Amino acid sequence: MEFPKQFVWGTATAAYQIEGAWNEDGKGLSIWDEFAHTPGKIKNGETGDRACDHYHRYKDDIKLMKQLGYPAYRLSISWPRIFPDGTGRINQSGIDFYKKLLTDLRKAGIAPYVTLYHWDLPLALQRAGGWYSRKTAEAFAYYAQTAAQALGDLPEAWITLNEPWIVTVCGHILGSHAPGHKNLFKLFTVAHNLLLAHGMGVQAIKNVLPKAKVGITHALQMVDDVRRDRRGSHVERADAIFNGIWLDPIYKKRYPQSVARYIQLLNGKNILPDDMVIISTPIDFLGINNYSRTIVKPMLMPLQNFQSVRANYDGVDFTAMDWEIYPEGMYRLLKRIARAYGNPPIFITENGIALQESDERIKIGKNIVINDTARIAYLRDYLMAIWRAIQDGVDVRGYFVWSFMDNLEWAEGTEKTFGLVSVDFSKSELPRSPKRSALWYREVIKNNGF
Repeated sequence: MEFPKQFVWGTATAAYQIEGAWNEDGKGLSIWDEFAHTPGKIKNGETGDRACDHYHRYKDDIKLMKQLGYPAYRLSISWPRIFPDGTGRINQSGIDFYKKLLTDLRKAGIAPYVTLYHWDLPLALQRAGGWYSRKTAEAFAYYAQTAAQALGDLPEAWITLNEPWIVTVCGHILGSHAPGHKNLFKLFTVAHNLLLAHGMGVQAIKNVLPKAKVGITHALQMVDDVRRDRRGSHVERADAIFNGIWLDPIYKKRYPQSVARYIQLLNGKNILPDDMVIISTPIDFLGINNYSRTIVKPMLMPLQNFQSVRANYDGVDFTAMDWEIYPEGMYRLLKRIARAYGNPPIFITENGIALQESDERIKIGKNIVINDTARIAYLRDYLMAIWRAIQDGVDVRGYFVWSFMDNLEWAEGTEKTFGLVSVDFSKSELPRSPKRSALWYREVIKNNGF
């Protein structure tokens, strides 16, 4: 089962989840700094103040990546580390850190894929309106321009935003993520301003670096009816909100018809005539984060006429996040996107599994490792689904495991472990130890398949 010759293999992380150094070297506060310091928001009272301390240990982390033979690495830049107040004054120490990080990755033969926004909005911008305001999109464009000017061709590719769907729903409707708001009626305002920031960001990067590869990462998933083989208006509406409103504006210059009326009703005054032109600025690739699917049943509500339900069938299995393990969903999703949007170049920018890690240790070569066979099985099955889609003509160009190492899993704290590499948070030195899956993935990369 061999992948295309130029297929990109890598791992992924995010700044707030691994860097630590939350108030060092001129960094400003982010919404996650405030959220994490609010009692009861993160399990066990944990914060990202230290996280994996990658800010101070990045050289060792790069060395470990190189030893494991991982040729690409998706990372994010902390916006408030560059602009402590979100815009205006530039923090040169922040620029210098990311220059050193990317330069050292390049020297190690590791291609950096840089995400500009992985959820850590500068707190100053939140207090000025956050994603309810179009001005935040304008501030993002200036930030993107500044990053492009400072980092030049060090990044292999640029990703504007990570999962604006999760920013919208978890941050502004459910309140489970920063900034912790609960306002369903602002759904389309936040979504539109995020998409506007993306389009403005693409233009800003391309103005500085015309040859740069620029894309966006969306959390996408198949939506199925609880009755399995049926579809209805509730499935169409759920699919529009989970997938369509994030892709149609970029590729079709419009919102999905099933929600267009609600968008106009709830957000019409926030949409200007040229917005769709900006949002649909051509991109070089689409990043997809996929872990599972959503199953829905009808609900008697005008806007959200669906309700998510837990999978329930013989043989169903779940991750430690309580997500259904459903690799067929990856195959179906890729086929569907290729069919609906002209087969764009795709990178799987996140896929992985949180486990209740095994206490079993085994010896592989000179290494004593956690025997995480369930993670290997998950990654193998999802990679097989991706391979099938490629055989069917879908233009998938790379795959990034989430995550390179255990980290702060947002509101779940360090309890949920996604890493190929274990981090012992109980020890002050935070030792890193590759799991069996880390060594297995090394062999997959070496063989360009399995």
